[in-house]
Amino acid sequence: MTGTGRRRLPAEWEEQSGVQLTWPHSDTEWYQLDKVLECYVDIAYNILRFEPLMIVARDIDEAKEDISRIAGQKGLEIDSDRIMFYRADLNDTWARDHGAISVYGENGEKYVFDFVFNGWGLKFASNHDNQITKTIFSAGAFEDDVMGVDMRPFVLEGGSIDSDGQGTLLTTTECLCSMNRNEYLDKAEIENELKTAFGLDRVLWLDFGQIIGDDTDSHVDTLARFCSPDTIAYVSCEDINDPQYEEFSSMMLQLQSFRTPDGKPYRLVPLPFADPIYLDGYRLPATYANFLIINGAVLVPGTGSPKDETARKTLQEVFPDREVIVVDCRALLSGHGALHCITMQYPKGFIRMK
Repeated sequence: MTGTGRRRLPAEWEEQSGVQLTWPHSDTEWYQLDKVLECYVDIAYNILRFEPLMIVARDIDEAKEDISRIAGQKGLEIDSDRIMFYRADLNDTWARDHGAISVYGENGEKYVFDFVFNGWGLKFASNHDNQITKTIFSAGAFEDDVMGVDMRPFVLEGGSIDSDGQGTLLTTTECLCSMNRNEYLDKAEIENELKTAFGLDRVLWLDFGQIIGDDTDSHVDTLARFCSPDTIAYVSCEDINDPQYEEFSSMMLQLQSFRTPDGKPYRLVPLPFADPIYLDGYRLPATYANFLIINGAVLVPGTGSPKDETARKTLQEVFPDREVIVVDCRALLSGHGALHCITMQYPKGFIRMK
């Protein structure tokens, strides 16, 4: 990556140096924390099969004890030498949204952009989470040639954007134009901010796709994802009796109208619409679009439904050279998110290794 002539926001499928998890504890607002921690350990185990892991925790010893205890109960061998631990105060544990966003400079420089995280449009406390990137950067989490950039006052969550690595960004109007994020900017001004920050040629705006139970204002990583520069996987609702049918039919039609930079239709890959899951009568935002691409694998959030295998097989066809693995993420749905939401990947050469 030298001599590119502009900034570049890498695609998720590019080689990575590791993935960040922010570790739950008793004061984070998780329903059934024990099951959530089991899910985190499963995800950590599967990430570590393919690449290193960074864990940010309020109490590092407590996090290590959680991992050792649960891994032992599950019979999982976790290579702790490939985990880098950093301490920080936490409000919550959604690393995708409070984590740094990795960007390449005009001549291959490496940056981690620290945007404002304001609790998904001032819905939840974020005073500690908004400081996590600064805290771990100061603690030496990144290589010496990685520069930290404070992007204040712009508010942006990692789950709200998806990059093809070649100058096109996929996002949603509902989230980025929310009045409680960048209220003094209109859509054109927000698009200009994105293009300037990430060296983009264009932004594809989705105007449909709100999932019931979602409190992120339609993060794109719950709806549609780049799998290659010309391929987008998206959640497809085929049940005409589902209250979301019209919304997702409109989203599909809009995706069909999008064109690649050379004017061709995208290869659109429909993912099954997750079976409804409820907690105390409240429908939770289950979605197979919330998968994570890592070195050599794709981790897919499972719901305990036969549709898990349909989603796995669909993504296996899209990623033939990677192992596609379903991880049961039902415990995470109680917090209104899933696998991609709790992780943040960093490209090769960004994370400082042991």
